[in-house]
Amino acid sequence: MATLAPSYDSTSRPPSFYRPWFLANSSRFGKVFRTHILGKPIIISTDAEVNKVVLQNADRAFVPSYPKSVIEVMGRTSILQMRGDYHKRVHGIVSKFLKSTPLLERVQDDMLKAMNLAFSTWKHSNKKIYIQDETNKITFELLLQILLGTDPGSQETDFLTKEFMELIKGIICIPVIFPGTTLYKSLKAKERMANLITEMIRDKVESGAYKALQYFIDVLIDEFYDAKDQATSDLICNMIIEMMIPGSDSVPMIMTLAIKHLGDYPDTLKQILEENMELKRRKEEAGESYEWSDYLSLSFTQNVINETLRMANIVNSVWRKAEKDVEIKGHLIPEGWSIAASFSSVHFDEENYENPFEFSPSRWDNKGGINQSTFTPFGGGQRLCPGYVLAKVEISIFLHHFLTSFRDNLKRLSWWPSKRN
Repeated sequence: MATLAPSYDSTSRPPSFYRPWFLANSSRFGKVFRTHILGKPIIISTDAEVNKVVLQNADRAFVPSYPKSVIEVMGRTSILQMRGDYHKRVHGIVSKFLKSTPLLERVQDDMLKAMNLAFSTWKHSNKKIYIQDETNKITFELLLQILLGTDPGSQETDFLTKEFMELIKGIICIPVIFPGTTLYKSLKAKERMANLITEMIRDKVESGAYKALQYFIDVLIDEFYDAKDQATSDLICNMIIEMMIPGSDSVPMIMTLAIKHLGDYPDTLKQILEENMELKRRKEEAGESYEWSDYLSLSFTQNVINETLRMANIVNSVWRKAEKDVEIKGHLIPEGWSIAASFSSVHFDEENYENPFEFSPSRWDNKGGINQSTFTPFGGGQRLCPGYVLAKVEISIFLHHFLTSFRDNLKRLSWWPSKRN
């Protein structure tokens, strides 16, 4: 049987990725300071109150501002670049679909099938299990089902997965578009993905299948498609590809780190296991099937997820540009300057959390409501991640079935973290 790869001792100094660069510098220069990133002057905020003002003033005093490579890969019609009423409309469409009960019910069924298949494969393999890679495969194939209706293991799924892995290499890179460069290869991969999705759009329009509104592509066709305007098809393609990016690594990372922390803290593992085994027992005795809301009702499990989100962050920071001179708490953000609001730094600030580098799910007990200023793993304001409910449902389903069906194999898992590194 394969052995466990070296793991971090959570009782010692936390791993470096838990110590944000922004936070390290804020101890030297203050919570709001000026620096240069990728050759551009920028203001870094690690202050919760400043971040809140930046988020609440989206599209008024501040507009999205990201590195050139991000803009090139995402495209000029990216949701990141949208503003005003048009952004509100698109964000509302995406959010409504991703939080809809029919979708969450289908996600529960599809994810359980994928996990049962994965567990069966893992149990009959003597190889080391790279948990982040495995959860990435499960969640990305599920994401493609949600967006396009493609089946796991299908030719379309395998093609899109391969091309997507090339695309994301260009998100943060030297912004040079020339044959052979990372950004050039990334944009070519996106072009090939768009060609396939365009064919799917054409097929759905010709057959009328999109009218069922079962998948995200159906919703977008219904809302935006105009056969006389190619730009509408391009917009749909771009939005679908863009939706793949936040869902590709963030949720698997949270799943991986949650399981890693549970393996490091036996008392926490015991408590979450008791809660989940009790739910499983009740369901079996009553002969009932699970509902997606059952997983969110597990209070200590949600504490574990919140604590993992606090320490790992789905959204580490957002970048904005000041449309005019803005002063916040005595700090001037000059017109035209960018500001990066660091959420991870706020999550590790001792003024906000006692012993912030300690994994402590009990800190979420009896909170009486989460402070939206100091806990922002999904961003906030008008640009709050529209998939935050879906993400928490996926993580909750994974933890429940992993703990109740596969926990005896913890020692076979490799935490750090992927064969890709």
